[in-house]
Amino acid sequence: MIRGVGRRIIVGVALFAVGLFALPGAPAAHAAPEVPPAPTSVTISGDDLAEPLVVVAEQQPEIFTAVMDQVNWLDRAWHAAAPKPETLGPKYVLVVSIEDRATETYDLYPLAGGGPRAFRPAKQPDKRKTAEAWFFGRLSMPEALRVAGAPLPEQHDAVSAGIGGGERAIPEDALRPGDDLDEMFADLREVLLMNAAVVVVITLGLAGIALLVRRRTR
Repeated sequence: MIRGVGRRIIVGVALFAVGLFALPGAPAAHAAPEVPPAPTSVTISGDDLAEPLVVVAEQQPEIFTAVMDQVNWLDRAWHAAAPKPETLGPKYVLVVSIEDRATETYDLYPLAGGGPRAFRPAKQPDKRKTAEAWFFGRLSMPEALRVAGAPLPEQHDAVSAGIGGGERAIPEDALRPGDDLDEMFADLREVLLMNAAVVVVITLGLAGIALLVRRRTR
C-alpha cells in the first residue's frame, strides 16, 4: 500500500515538473543569442607606413584571418602589466570595421621586449563600455603584420610558418588560450544546470511526501 502511494507520488512529481516547462508562454530555457555581424576589413596604420594598410576579408581571407587572430581573443585573455615605453618598439594601430563602420581599435607592438604586446584603449569606435588594458600578444603577431604589408623583418620560426604558406609546427590551439577557458566554463555551466534540475526534482518530491504525511496524520 505504502509502496504504491510512494510510486504515485514520484510519478506525480515528475509530471508536475514536466508541466512547468510545458506551460504556454513559458520562457525558453536556452534562448538563441543574437549573432553580431562579422568584421569585413581591418586598417593598419603606423609611423613607418606611408599610408594605412587595408585588408579586406573577401579579397585577402588568409591575411585577414591572421591579423584578426591577434585581437579577436583579447576579451577572454588575462591582462598583463603595462610595459616600459622604451621596450615597446614600433607601434601599429589596428582598426576593425564592419562595412564602412569602425567598431574596434587596438595598439599592437610586435617587436616589444619579452614578446609582442597588445593594448586596448578604453575609448572604442562603437562606444561600447570597456576598460583600457594591456595583453601579451601572440608570437605570430610580427609575421601577421608583415604579410599584411608592415615593414617588419621576416621570421623563420615554427610559429609563423603557417602564415602565408607552409605548415604550422605548433598547433593553432596552443596559440588560443581563451578557447580552453570557454570550453571549461561551458562544461561547468552544464554541470551546474544539471545539478540545479536534480535539486528541483528532489525538493518537489520531498514537498509532496511532506504534504502526504501531513494529510495522513490529521
